[in-house]
This record gives sequence, structure tokens and C-alpha cells, in this order.
Amino acid sequence: MLQPIHTLWSRYRSIPLIWRIFVAFILGAGAGIAFGEQMAVVRPVGDLFLRLLNMLVIPIIVFTLLTGIRQLSPAKLGRIGGATVGLYALTTTLAGIIGLAVANVLQPGRGLEFGGGEAQSKAPPSLLDVVLGIVPNNPVAALAEGNLLATVFFVIVFGIALTYVRSQQDALADSVDSVFEAFEVGAEAMFVIVRGVLEFGVLGVFALMASGIGTEGIGLFSSLGELVLAVTIAIVIHIGFTYLVLLMGVVADVSPIAFLSGAKDAMVTAFATRSSSGTLPVTMRNADEDLQIAERVYSFTLPVGATANMDGAAIRQAVTVMFAANVVGQPLVLTEQVFVLIVAVLISIGTAGVPGAGIVMLTVILTQVGLPLEVVGFVAGVDPILGRIATMNNVTGDLAVSTVVGKWNDGLDLNEGVWSRNLSGVAEFVPGDD
Repeated sequence: MLQPIHTLWSRYRSIPLIWRIFVAFILGAGAGIAFGEQMAVVRPVGDLFLRLLNMLVIPIIVFTLLTGIRQLSPAKLGRIGGATVGLYALTTTLAGIIGLAVANVLQPGRGLEFGGGEAQSKAPPSLLDVVLGIVPNNPVAALAEGNLLATVFFVIVFGIALTYVRSQQDALADSVDSVFEAFEVGAEAMFVIVRGVLEFGVLGVFALMASGIGTEGIGLFSSLGELVLAVTIAIVIHIGFTYLVLLMGVVADVSPIAFLSGAKDAMVTAFATRSSSGTLPVTMRNADEDLQIAERVYSFTLPVGATANMDGAAIRQAVTVMFAANVVGQPLVLTEQVFVLIVAVLISIGTAGVPGAGIVMLTVILTQVGLPLEVVGFVAGVDPILGRIATMNNVTGDLAVSTVVGKWNDGLDLNEGVWSRNLSGVAEFVPGDD
């Protein structure tokens, strides 16, 4: 009796989690359409899933941020490191701005009446309050109150201070490494918990979709197409403007078409795997063989990018939060959008290592702006699509920044690889011609 059950469970677990969530999303929508308001009975299962996600917010931010900062030591933050971190911060900020701009123009979710949850009504903060709110009066109180922005600021400052102590005081270096290792263990433990919560999320997403569609109707389901379209447009604009025009054409003064040719393998692999870290071997091969970036450059820029450069995530979160605000009838004012931008940029450092990162990070930002978490269950259904295009964006950004840093540090050979080929079909490209 037990053996068949074990076999069925093993077969079930062999299916990638994200596809099980997607199937639950479809089945939940079908149940909501078929049985209508009767499916409200399963709503508590969805509410439990949302509470579990909310439980993870502060711990996972603290552990993953410190783990990500560990490799940004002062010893590595020389000319190459400083340029790399600065460019990643710039591109992520631009990504968030583009995401918000596209969402403001397209207004995904506008016109849909959603009763699955209520926004917390509160006066929007002024821009000055948003800026001052970054610095906590009491870090411990910020943790206890779930003040994410203040928590993130303190953790980043604390992490950088730890790396400074490690580099300046040899006697304490081992102790600092032990502290980082302890937080790394904590991060791994959080990943295990996240995995368990997302396993339960198969039921949670089914319950949220069934009760939501049963109560609100098919309009809630169809509106997700607007969300996917908005995110896709924002990412296309970001790749075209930020990477190709700005970084390649203006800053590095190299052929954008040649760059795309050299990065295509990593881009396709990232789209297929939905993992910046999993794509890293292909990304490094493209950097070495095709883009002709020096190893001393890409050996630093690409691993850091796989961990901390989450332009696609910034776009996803910015657009999705605007979508959530629209479907509950509480559009975000300018200062609230600035707050979303700051949070999206800061938390991107720890996003890469989190399984189901898009779902968890969306929970983080929705909580901070007072929007109902019920939206998470609906967005989870299109997460496979959003995750693929966002990861492709991230990997493209890693290679674009690596190319620029290589050009600035005599680490880009324009006489070899894709740079030596005529890819424009118009005129012969002259390597190194300024």
C-alpha cells in the first residue's frame, strides 16, 4: 500500500515546482469558473499560504543580503570592483524607473474590481519622509516592526563594515568569516523553508485562484495578460535602451549588434533555465570566447552580477506592484512609487539566491506599501513567463556591464571574437576605431 503512494509522491516531486504551481493556477481558475462563489470555502488555505510567505520576509532579507555582501570586500572593490558595483546599481535603478514608467502608461489591471483583499488606507508619505525613513532610529525596532527599508539599509551598512574589519584586522579575519558563514547557513536554512512554503503554495495558489475567480469572475484571470505584456515591454525597452544604446553604443563605443551576437547563448540559456547562477558557466564562456573580455574582469563581474544584478527583478516588482495597486483601486502616488523603486533596488542584492524569488520579493514590497497579499496567488500563475524574461534580462545586463568594465580597464580585445566580424550588414566594423 505504501509503495504505490511513495511512487506517486516521487513522480509528483519530479515535476519542477514552478510547473506544479502553474497547473494549480489553471485548475484553481477552472474551479472558480465552474463552481463560482462556492469555492470561497477553500479561501483559508490560500490565507495560510500568504501568512507563511509574510513570515519569511524579514529573515530572508537579512540572511541573503549579508551573504551577497560577503564577496564585496574592500580588497576587491578597487577600480574594477567599484566600476562593477556602480554600473549594476545604475542599471537596476534605470530598470525600476522604466518598469514604473511603462506601468504608468499602460496601467495594467486598471478597471478591474477586486474584492479579495483591502489595501491599508494611510496617507502617502512625502518624498522627504521616504528618504529619511531609510535610516532607522533603532535597527532592532525596525526589524520587529517589519520596516523593510530601514532594515535593508542597516544590514548593508553592517555587512560592509564587517568586510572592512576583515580586511583591516588580520586577527579578526577568521572571526568575521565565521559570522558570514553563520549567516550563509541561515540563508541556506531559509531556502529550505522557502522551498517547503512553495510546496504548500501549490495548494495555496489553487485556493487563491479558485476563491478569487469564483468571487470576482474571469476578468481577474484575463487581466494577467496585461501584466505580462507590460513587463515584457519594459524589459525590451531596458535591454534596447540601457544595454544596447547607453552602455554599448555610448559608454563603451562598440557595436550593439556584435554584443547581442556574443551574448545570445547566455540569453537563450537564461530564458530556458530561469536561473542567473545556473547560466553562469555559459555566461562566462560567452564573455571569454565571444566577447573577448579578460578573465581578470569577468571572473569578478559575472559572479557578482549573478548574485546582485537583478534588473529584471526590479522591473517585475515595479510593474507588478503597480498592477496590484490598480486592481484594488488604490493607484500609487509619486512618493509611493519612489518608495517602491528604492525598495526594489535595495532588495535586489539578495534576490538571486532565493528559490521562487519573484513570489517572495513581491510579498516583501506589497507588505511595505500596504497592498493586499492576495495578489501574490494570482501573479504566481504567470511567474514562469515573467521569470524567464526577467532572468534573460539579468544575464544580458551582466555581460553588458562586464563589457564596459573590460573596455575601461584594458580588458576587452576588439580584434577578436564577435568584434572582428561584420555583423551590421552595412559597413565594415573597425575594431578599436574611436
